[in-house]
Amino acid sequence: MSENVVHLHKPTDPPADNVTTLTVVPDAPARPVPLWVRSGRAVKAGVTHETTRAAARAAARHGLYTLNGGRIVARRAWDGRTGSRYERMIRAAEAAGNLEAAEEWEERLQRFRAARHHRRMDLLHSPVDAAKGVAVGAGMSIGVLVALGVVMAINTGQASDVITPLSATVDFIALLIRIVQVVWGPALTVGPFLALLALWSVGRKQQAAPAWALPANARSDEGEPITPSIVVKALRDLGISPLKTAIKEMGDAGASMLGPIRIAGCGVEVDVTLPSGVATDEVQKRRRKLAENLTRHEHEVFITIPQAARTVRLWIADSGALDEPIGPSPLVTDETMTANYKTGKAPWGQDLRGDAAELSVYQRHLLVTGLSNQGKTAALRALAMWLALDRTVQFWIADLKGIGDWAMFDGIAQVLIEGPSDDHVIQATEMVEDAVEEMNRRIEKRRQDPTVVFEPLIVVVDEAQLAFMCPVVGEDRRPYGGAKATSRYFMAVRKLHNQGRAVDVLMWQGTQDPTDQNLPKLVREGAHTRASLVLGTESQARMALGDKAVDGGAAPQLLRQGLDKGTLVVASDGITIPAGQASITVRTHFIDDEPAAEIAERAKMLRDGATTLRVIERDEERDALADVAAVIGDAARLRTDEVLKRLHALDTAVYREWNNGRLKRLLEEHGEEPKKSHGVMVVRRDDVARALANRDTDGSASASQ
Repeated sequence: MSENVVHLHKPTDPPADNVTTLTVVPDAPARPVPLWVRSGRAVKAGVTHETTRAAARAAARHGLYTLNGGRIVARRAWDGRTGSRYERMIRAAEAAGNLEAAEEWEERLQRFRAARHHRRMDLLHSPVDAAKGVAVGAGMSIGVLVALGVVMAINTGQASDVITPLSATVDFIALLIRIVQVVWGPALTVGPFLALLALWSVGRKQQAAPAWALPANARSDEGEPITPSIVVKALRDLGISPLKTAIKEMGDAGASMLGPIRIAGCGVEVDVTLPSGVATDEVQKRRRKLAENLTRHEHEVFITIPQAARTVRLWIADSGALDEPIGPSPLVTDETMTANYKTGKAPWGQDLRGDAAELSVYQRHLLVTGLSNQGKTAALRALAMWLALDRTVQFWIADLKGIGDWAMFDGIAQVLIEGPSDDHVIQATEMVEDAVEEMNRRIEKRRQDPTVVFEPLIVVVDEAQLAFMCPVVGEDRRPYGGAKATSRYFMAVRKLHNQGRAVDVLMWQGTQDPTDQNLPKLVREGAHTRASLVLGTESQARMALGDKAVDGGAAPQLLRQGLDKGTLVVASDGITIPAGQASITVRTHFIDDEPAAEIAERAKMLRDGATTLRVIERDEERDALADVAAVIGDAARLRTDEVLKRLHALDTAVYREWNNGRLKRLLEEHGEEPKKSHGVMVVRRDDVARALANRDTDGSASASQ
């Protein structure tokens, strides 16, 4: 019987047939780098170094400043002596198709030539006139000096004093000649350098150097002045083949497409008649490329469609102009301003031309929408602040955000609801339903007496999307929210839209991020004035403003979120819109809370005073401890500042003045207090539950005794 032996140790000597032999070949000696190669590398490194390049740019820049400064001065001198400036303006006006401007510049050229001819004719007589003038002046001067000497001689009794003034004048002239002789030599030496310095200053002021030679801060894109050639070139390079081909075939290189380039506020405006085969929407879709071709940002170019066929209207802002603020509202600066609901217009802001944008609210339902935190409430509130200065106007307001944005209307509005909860939405719905009843009462009175006049009633619901999305169902099984015929809020708004304007009961709504669910079609189309801040998509823009406005060029989705706060695209017959356009872009005045409160005080002084009804009456006692438990909900703990924030949202009037100390005292009264968690003061749900239990126990014990 054979046995297989298993060795547990690996043999240290490998078999001979598995040996690998390595042959090491010594490295060849390194070849020295030639001196000329090392020198070339050093020169290349020195030439391409950033410091060297910066120095070269600086030398080229300042040299070109001087050279081009001389060219600018020479051109100015030439323009001043000849009619070349007028000829350039005539050619530009003809290229733009502005024949009236061309005729005006031609008339100016004729006047310039006539005046120049008159001056040249005067030169024929000027030498003789100059000689006569010098002779007469010299004679009169000598006579005056001699007469002065005679007076001095009579006074002193010395006959030699007769020539003293004359000799003093001769000595003074000799002194001036000596001064000139001393200064003349250095002036000849320094004069050329001063002249070069002056030319350099002109060139530097005009940035007369290539872009690559300018400093980094001056090489940024600051935009170019808009000329006919730049507009045509920008259109040619849009990538629309029929447009590019048509421009090449035009004998005037495309100038006939352009109307007059007009100054319009902080930019210019020009109408472009497109050639056959090019649709206006093809240009609209390429707004960004067109703006970049015009050396502008996308938000600085607006494209609208006027009434003329195959025409687009371009408004091109001065570079950076739209980032500048527009100034305070006249409501803030003019303390004597009043309002008139029927005939007045609210000073809402400025249009892109820089003109005042004023809105008439007379018998017009209003809808303002946009993304969150873009100025919707401020824009809506600014209109209400102006209208509050008309003492006849009544306000019913529901602020479903509930953070005090409309608190200054306490004492102006007859109803003021503030809060985001379902209870507040229910109150807002009932408020709108009450407005429907008021509308029906007025309609019945109007039937009995057609001459009766009613005071305007403005029903404002801010953050109306909360009302449409409210899931609560009433006792009658009708939902408060939704967009069906059973929805209480939806149907109340629809009824106001249908008949309210006839008896001056108007619905104003502000909504966020519109969709078909939170802003139903029938409601948004019932508003006479529709305004939109920045939105996310074109479909949302159509919801906010309607198809007609968007097809006509309205594009709130192209506004910049966060940068264009307060900029509205407005579609309404209550605001002046340029002929042929369906909308207008308005940069609204921002009225902060403090000046808004001051305006509200002026409005209260104009009124007899209003008793404001709130959701929770002021004489109603709140259970603060129960409210703390309610706002904590299912959370194990909440930071004290979050608890205070939620209490404020629950009832702004009651908890407006609450702070950490007040919250701590409330818990201490019932044997508990806030504690720290990870270094932050928090309120624990279990602590609040024990405080409620302690309070209930104490109450039961006292009752049993």
